Amino acid sequence: MTNPSALSVDELARLSVQMREADNPEGAQALLTEAVRHQPDEAVLWHCLALAHRSVLDNAAAITALRRASHLAPRDGKIAHALAHVSLEAGLPAVDLFDRALALRPDDESIVTGRAAAQFAAGEYNAAIDDLESACRMSPVWLEGHQLLADLKRQCGYGAASTASYREALGAHPHSKPLWLGLLDSNLRIENYEIAQADLRSADAALGQVDELEPIRAICASELNDQASADALFAALFSQPRYLQSGDLLSRGARHLLRANRAEAAATLLETGLALPDASKLWPYLATAWRLLDDPRWRALEGDERLITRIQVYRQDELPELIQCLRAIHKAAHEPPGQSVRHGSQTDGPLFGRIEKPIADLRRRIASAVEAYIEGLGAIEPGHPTLGHRPRRVRFAGSWSVRLTGDGYHSNHVHPQGWLSSALCIAMPDVGECGRAPAGYLQFGVPPAELGIVLGPTRLVAPEPGWLTLFPSTMWHGTLPIAGGERMSVAFDVKP
Repeated sequence: MTNPSALSVDELARLSVQMREADNPEGAQALLTEAVRHQPDEAVLWHCLALAHRSVLDNAAAITALRRASHLAPRDGKIAHALAHVSLEAGLPAVDLFDRALALRPDDESIVTGRAAAQFAAGEYNAAIDDLESACRMSPVWLEGHQLLADLKRQCGYGAASTASYREALGAHPHSKPLWLGLLDSNLRIENYEIAQADLRSADAALGQVDELEPIRAICASELNDQASADALFAALFSQPRYLQSGDLLSRGARHLLRANRAEAAATLLETGLALPDASKLWPYLATAWRLLDDPRWRALEGDERLITRIQVYRQDELPELIQCLRAIHKAAHEPPGQSVRHGSQTDGPLFGRIEKPIADLRRRIASAVEAYIEGLGAIEPGHPTLGHRPRRVRFAGSWSVRLTGDGYHSNHVHPQGWLSSALCIAMPDVGECGRAPAGYLQFGVPPAELGIVLGPTRLVAPEPGWLTLFPSTMWHGTLPIAGGERMSVAFDVKP
């Protein structure tokens, strides 16, 4: 181990960043813990130590370090912002902390968005929206502000009015290409293709012929089932090599071809992109195309029983405290935009970063279960999106809880940012409320309904409180609707 006393404060800070970027935050923790023992009055070292703690989701320790750093450097806006941000992730009240950070860094717009998220987490929905609206009027081309404002409004039931700030800003800046692209992306994220197509016509009138609009035009034509236009638009795009380097656009082209019953063409297109960095977006569509073609390769992706594993992580009598904790976090009235939840709510921010005792215990149990899953995978199989490699350490790409009520369900989807995904059942309605089996079941292998493809599930898993289901992130999955009551789960992705 490097001797911290032999390095300057700046050298220690740089080395800790390099360690975190090399996926070794544990090394950074050890280095900086020793460093602050020798130099306890260096705010920079406490700040860096906090970031190392946060990297391994130990936000309680991160907050302790940041409070020490803030005491040593009370006028440092970056430290104040970090303390506010980590406190928010930890589930602590953070609005006042963001106010203090904003007073020190009044021009930092990321503090404004963090403050709005803290207000929302505190249940101050109207205040969060009003303050963000004011900020967006002051900075009309601030894209992050408009996006967060639209997201918060959708969770509060504003519907089509959620994008009003974009439209107000475009009234003053009608030739702003970033604003038009932000508005269009906002509608694509919630699959509102009719409004996006109407906005495309307005963008064309304001901007003229702009290359960035062409993929959006093709996507809208495809999703609105204008097959002739989509054929022509995607053909024009894929005649340009740069568009063949986008996993996102290739998957969109494959969706069009699958919807048009051209599975062979879809498979050919997808196979050209399997070496791309974002090829994870392609595998689920390729599995569907191969399955439609009766190509046996689909079984390695969707039909291999080894890839879906159930592990008990709680006895039912251990769950009440966790259920109570999770219910207190579910505050939004509507599902978040761009997610699979239908008729329910989803927690915001990294769930495993919270410091409540039931969540910390949950994280430890989950990590042990994932390690057991990885150990049971067997030999590495080169070329397979899941079996082709193993993560060196369990790192979470995201973690959240979902609460479904009424006739709630998850639409069929995948998680392209993950290597391994999950569903931990926490609570289920009784049979009288839920409905007869398979109501509420987890299903695999069924492509999204909007593709119009009739394929039955490759596997159904009955939800049982306390049991965790682990499966590849590239595998289609969703749930069948419940009839009523409450279905609560925890989910997470493991980083590739």
